[in-house]
Amino acid sequence: MSGTHAIDPWVRAVLRCPVTGAELVDGVGPDGEPELRSTDPERPLAYPVRDGVPVLLAGDARPI
Repeated sequence: MSGTHAIDPWVRAVLRCPVTGAELVDGVGPDGEPELRSTDPERPLAYPVRDGVPVLLAGDARPI
């Protein structure tokens, strides 16, 4: 169900990693669910996207 919702382009353009401030790009997690991945080369993190809503909480991030 989560994969059926897309993030609006204007929202994607302003989202940043709350930990590093790096740009976020689309990705797919190990469970096959969508996620946003930080482009920070020193501390890359991935954030889940649940029902089309990015969950940008440091506690929900996973290192990649």
